[in-house]
Amino acid sequence: MTGAEDRGALVAVVPEVLAVDPAGLGGLWLRARPSPLRDALLAALPAAGLPMRRIPPSVGEAVLSGMPDLGALLSGRIGARTGGLLAPPAMLVLPMAERVAPATAARLAQALDAGQGLCLVALDEGIGAEEVLPPALADRLGLMLDLDGVAGTPARLPDPERIAAARARLPSVAVPDALTEALVAAALALGIASLRAAQAARKVARVLAALEGRAEVTPSDAERAAALVYAGRATQVPADAAEPPPADTPEPPDPGTDPHEDTNDGAAMADAVLAAVRAALPRDTLEQLARGRAKGPRADGGAGSGAARRGNRRGRPLPSRPGLPGGGARLDLVATLAAAAPWQRLRKGGGASTLPLSLRRSDFRLRRFEDRSDRLLIFTVDASGSAAVARLAEAKGAVEILLAAAYARRDHVALVSFRGTGAELLLPPTRSLVQARRRLADLPGGGGTPLAAGLVAARELALRARAQGLTPSVILLTDGRANVALDGSGARALARDEALRCARMLGGDGVDALVIDAGHRPEAWLAGLGAAMGGRVLALPRAEARMLSTAVSAALGR
Repeated sequence: MTGAEDRGALVAVVPEVLAVDPAGLGGLWLRARPSPLRDALLAALPAAGLPMRRIPPSVGEAVLSGMPDLGALLSGRIGARTGGLLAPPAMLVLPMAERVAPATAARLAQALDAGQGLCLVALDEGIGAEEVLPPALADRLGLMLDLDGVAGTPARLPDPERIAAARARLPSVAVPDALTEALVAAALALGIASLRAAQAARKVARVLAALEGRAEVTPSDAERAAALVYAGRATQVPADAAEPPPADTPEPPDPGTDPHEDTNDGAAMADAVLAAVRAALPRDTLEQLARGRAKGPRADGGAGSGAARRGNRRGRPLPSRPGLPGGGARLDLVATLAAAAPWQRLRKGGGASTLPLSLRRSDFRLRRFEDRSDRLLIFTVDASGSAAVARLAEAKGAVEILLAAAYARRDHVALVSFRGTGAELLLPPTRSLVQARRRLADLPGGGGTPLAAGLVAARELALRARAQGLTPSVILLTDGRANVALDGSGARALARDEALRCARMLGGDGVDALVIDAGHRPEAWLAGLGAAMGGRVLALPRAEARMLSTAVSAALGR
């Protein structure tokens, strides 16, 4: 593939490539919002000849692996199951793959590694750079396609005869060593650490050659394969190849070398592969790579879908755990019978017992669920004294930056300001950036430092938010010079004692907390305040808005 080849041509060839060797390639990572082009691609997938099964992103283990066959279990056949979406062979379609739970992603990856004829099409519909496919799946899907900016090129339906001929030819297709080395070198230059990507590119190159009726992979096949595999996985900008010397000043050959031997074939092939990948990168991806902000699999595998809460009533089903019913915990009957079944022959003493089923305390399993709650970041900002304008400006910028990504993370943001003799809720919990900018346009400042009043207001807001199902976190931005008590008096010692008491109450409530020391010199007393709140203390005397936003995200695990 040359650098001028249109990305639409790659879109058109994907259904054919996947149809030839669906299980060998693992599947397709398709990053695209719903569109006619995506629908056309999905309509061409049945050409692979595998049963199509759609997997909900919140699917449970029982649905994936099948329900235990209780009759077989009770007769002593351990591990017997019936049905299940992962029964091979099949082509699995996973919508909203960017929000799949880590446990489900790991289970799907395990099924793909088994090599039993499964193929996965992951529909990544993420909006921002943080909403991407979990690494456990991204690393195992050979093909990666991003439809961002691609014109409405219709995907041609694969020709069954052409697919059958390519499948018959594929085992005999050879790959020159030079092309394999070029694919590996290109992966390293793009910052792709996983060896699976280079292996997938080699497989795709063989499929492309088989589709064209060739017995050996050509450089053109390798270039197109790299574009289909590497473009969405690149983590760095490859260094540009050095410009060749002018034609009228040829470099003298090195002594002892054959002047007719081209010693740069390997480097030239790697450069051609890199050029093909650069041409296939989605729009603005090169600039994002240069800034270190390109889309890619998240290291934590998270989907930014709110804080996890474990319970026994509602939410996404989790694997059951041993325990006794009671206190609201409910019995998982199927899991309990499955745990007891392998022991029935031993417990019945060779058939002497007349009991139809023998259960022990260790057999009981309890149902568990995981719910997701929205998060609320409560900025509690010291607006007192001469530095108030700078601190409020920093807080305002950080609020706007965090709100810009609030849709993907489901975060709410609030702002509490304290100065003079009390505290004020300047920005109620919101996810609206427009409303935040309007409320924060004119922020007051000056006066004393009623730190205790600010903590009281933040705690009241946090408890109200928790009662509404939110998960609150308090971010305190202050220089630590508390000098106004709750009654409005200027007793510095009393003001500090009251602030510590309020901090302990916040810590006792289990509210996540972060203390940012914004003073020109670190205040040792704030370390004790942060410990009382059960949170971290960061010294950021010259923090600007983006630095503050980054610190909050890192400290609170956002």
